[in-house]
Amino acid sequence: AITSAGLVGSEGPTNSGPFDITFMSCLPNMIVMSPSNEDELIDMVATAAMVEDRPICFRYPKGAIVGTSGTLAYGNPLEIGKGEILAEGKEIAFLGYGDVVQRCLIARSLLFNFGIQATVANARFCKPLDIDLIRMLCQQHDFLITVEEGTVGGFGSHVSQFISLDGLLDGKIKWRPIVLPDRYIEHASLTEQLDMAGLTAHHIAATALTLLGRHRDALLLMK
Repeated sequence: AITSAGLVGSEGPTNSGPFDITFMSCLPNMIVMSPSNEDELIDMVATAAMVEDRPICFRYPKGAIVGTSGTLAYGNPLEIGKGEILAEGKEIAFLGYGDVVQRCLIARSLLFNFGIQATVANARFCKPLDIDLIRMLCQQHDFLITVEEGTVGGFGSHVSQFISLDGLLDGKIKWRPIVLPDRYIEHASLTEQLDMAGLTAHHIAATALTLLGRHRDALLLMK
């Protein structure tokens, strides 16, 4: 388990852990996963206990995340390399990795006010990727936005390499990553850090509006 993953608010810039996705997913045969909520974290602990033939790691984010249902005494092992669709839409799809998935769902609600229905998918795994899910998202949408609380070289980079090698970028799909900027984020509250990093739900929704050519609406949303 990788603790204090992503932005950590008041712990300061040197205690933040945005680099784990990059340095763990480059290792051969490694399983790399990140939970979108507390229930999924419990399931990932169970998954890690089940896997015996290769190394495995998962994020343990700092701070509050969407809570547990309260009914899980033990987690259920996940199918390795499989994500899920949380909400179906059209034209644009968010593929989130980790707790940013919850912000993607909020971004979807914001876009709904502009008459846009977005798909939201929870990747769960950076390695191995759910290539069937990614293919489906690329084939059924015009735009794919990957979202992560990590750096260049992480989840989005792995997705971009796959869709390039698979020839998906030769078709209609346009891909954009949302990642942390290439600098340390200043000491602040977690909410302030997310705003500085451009990783709030409003930033995610504004990125979608910009891709759709609705620049005025994107500016209106960020006011």
